[in-house]
Amino acid sequence: MVQHSVDRIVTSHTGSLPRPRAIIDLVKCEERGEPFDRAELDRLLTPAIADVVKRQVDAGLDIVSDGEFSKASYGTYIQQRLTGYGEADPSKLGLDRNIEFEAFPEYYERTRSRRGLATRRLLGCVGPVALRDREPIDRDIANLKNAAAAHKPAGGGFMTAASPGVIARFQPNLYYDTLQSYRDAIAAAMRIEYETIVAAGFQLQIDCPDLASSRVSVYGHLSESEFVHECELSIAALNDALVNVPADNVRLHVCWGNYEGPHVHDIELEKILPAVLKAKACILSVEGANPRHGHEWEVFSRIKLSDDKVLMPGVIDSTTNFVEHPQLVAQRICRYADVVGRERVIAGVDCGFETFAGDPNVDERIVYRKFASLAEGARIATEKLWPQAGRGGSSRQAGA
Repeated sequence: MVQHSVDRIVTSHTGSLPRPRAIIDLVKCEERGEPFDRAELDRLLTPAIADVVKRQVDAGLDIVSDGEFSKASYGTYIQQRLTGYGEADPSKLGLDRNIEFEAFPEYYERTRSRRGLATRRLLGCVGPVALRDREPIDRDIANLKNAAAAHKPAGGGFMTAASPGVIARFQPNLYYDTLQSYRDAIAAAMRIEYETIVAAGFQLQIDCPDLASSRVSVYGHLSESEFVHECELSIAALNDALVNVPADNVRLHVCWGNYEGPHVHDIELEKILPAVLKAKACILSVEGANPRHGHEWEVFSRIKLSDDKVLMPGVIDSTTNFVEHPQLVAQRICRYADVVGRERVIAGVDCGFETFAGDPNVDERIVYRKFASLAEGARIATEKLWPQAGRGGSSRQAGA
């Protein structure tokens, strides 16, 4: 079911939120393949997810997540859920090639932007990819269901899952004959997770930063047209995995890398958008607040969304500790609403606030102040876009 605006602007975000220290320590041990106390992690996760859902609701968000608390990162958590991944020669993984880092080495050496890469356990695909264990997704669903039942978010909940393309980006292929064969195998293995999330009654968010950020981190040697072709192949694999999932239940997140930096090598939204819109997803989540891409709301006046698409632009930034003024948030919302229609805008966030566990971009308290500003900005935008509706408003679920 797609929660979208009918007589007010609905709010949501992108997934990851600052995690409690004790949970960080345990999920990082799990990611590194070190011994850890599974029962203790489960004991900590249940109340922590209930609390993070409450904090999102209290801040005024409509559609909430579990904060990705059980995952060390959005792109590597599958190492515990799928077979086929193991240690490999780091020089063969190609994860240190990044044309942005190469262009500004001094800057990136003295910032935290490489921390996620430096502290991650780097694995490659060294065998057949298949589902290993569905218990982790069942645990995640149970925790979010219990939290949502207790705190009743107005728009329900969403859960994130990695796309075949982003899994292939973080765990490079050292086994399959072709990259596309690898992506197809991932798609088949991830199908159960995608379908399970939707069957539980949550929106499924497919994380696809590979459709933008991989232009600088993996495919810097390709032309832009060649990169777009790679995007289309990844989307084809994703669509195969979503064959049994209605598009109304799916939102797709695209970003250029959730880090502060020049971003001068980012591919423009206009060049990838036609390919991105081929994905079987009703809602498109895309960066719109950071200074490198804040102007691209104009793109949607040139590339029209089909009638079955809804836009969730980021109207607050996930890499800065500035708390955006609600009036600025409202202005950003209204720009998109003027281009695509007020009923087709959900106010969102550029990306996650703790993409890698233990490496937050934004101070925890500030995250929730930013959420409150997002909610207030959406209220102000509602009054501008629905002047007869007053301060009340409601949302409806479409596609139920």
